[in-house]
Amino acid sequence: MPAVAGQFYPGTASGLSRTLKQLTRDVPEKLPAIAVVSPHAGYVYSGAVAGELFSSVRVPTRAVVFCPNHTGVGADAAIMSRGAWRMPWGDVPVEGTLADRMKAACPLLREDGSAHLGEHSLEVQLPFLHRFRPDVRIVPVALGRLSLDECRTLGDATAESVAGDPERPLLVASSDMSHYVPDAVARRKDRLAIDRILALDPEGLYRTVRAERISMCGVIPATVVLFAALRLGATSARLVKYATSGEVSRDFDQVVGYAGLAVC
Repeated sequence: MPAVAGQFYPGTASGLSRTLKQLTRDVPEKLPAIAVVSPHAGYVYSGAVAGELFSSVRVPTRAVVFCPNHTGVGADAAIMSRGAWRMPWGDVPVEGTLADRMKAACPLLREDGSAHLGEHSLEVQLPFLHRFRPDVRIVPVALGRLSLDECRTLGDATAESVAGDPERPLLVASSDMSHYVPDAVARRKDRLAIDRILALDPEGLYRTVRAERISMCGVIPATVVLFAALRLGATSARLVKYATSGEVSRDFDQVVGYAGLAVC
C-alpha cells in the first residue's frame, strides 16, 4: 500500500490527477535525458520543481528509481525484482527482467523489499512518471550508506545493464537538498552540490556534500546515477528548477531545498 498517499500527495486518483495537471505542463520539445535528480517532499512544497522537471524530459516506458533509505531498514543496496507498487490509480509494475540483469551485473544489490516499506522517496516520483507515461514500469532501488567506490561500482553496473537496450530506461535519483537551515544557507550550500552535478562530477558531488556538511539526503542516489550517466555517454546537465520550502511556508529560518536537474 502507498506510504504517503493522502499526505504528501492526494490519496484519490481524481484528486491526484487534478494536482498533477496543475504542477505539470505539456512541453513540445523534450530533453533527451539519460538521468534526472528529482525532489521527494510533499507536493505543496516540492511538486512544482518535480513537475517542471518531468514536464521537460522524455519519459520512456521504463525507469530505474534510486532513492535514499530514510528508515534504515534492510540492505544498503536493496532492489525489488518482482511485484508492483500500489498507487491511487492502480499498480505500477516492477520491471523484473531489467532488475534481474542489474542484480547479475552488481553483487552489491540485494533482493530486499523491506527497505521499501514505509519509504516515501521513491513513491512520490511515480505519479510524475505516470503522468507522462501511464504504462511505465520501474526498478526500485533503495540505497543506504555506500562508499564512493561502491557508488561507482553500482553506477557502472547499471550502465552496463541498460547500454544495449533499444530504448534505455530513465535513471531517476530521488533527493531533496539542504534540510532545516536558513534560506540563504540552503541556497549557498545547495549551489555547491548543484554545480558538481552540472559539471558531471560524481566524485566531486560525493566529497563536497560531506566536506561542506550539506544535508542532501539523496547524495548516494545522485552519485550513482551520475556515474551511470557518464558511462552511458552523458555530456551535459541542466538545472531545470530550484526552490526552497520557504517560498511556500514563508518561514525562511528553517527551509528545505529542492532541485530538479536533467542529465543528457
